[in-house]
Amino acid sequence: MKCPRCGHEMTLDTHRKYPLEMCYECGYMEGRDMGPDVKGETNFEKLKSLNFNETVALLSKGFGIDEEKLSDWLRKI
Repeated sequence: MKCPRCGHEMTLDTHRKYPLEMCYECGYMEGRDMGPDVKGETNFEKLKSLNFNETVALLSKGFGIDEEKLSDWLRKI
């Protein structure tokens, strides 16, 4: 069964009283209301919402770059 929200294959979750189909990609569960126009946040939108220190921390951990070098480089641009 395909997920109606993201289109990935759904998995039968048997850890409950009664088994439910569940999508491990987006978290959709069978029988749940998806709500109006479910839209995820893109990586670019996430970065735009972070302040300078949060951006430096996220990028330095993600790419394995020294925080001081990254913050100096970002201040120059």
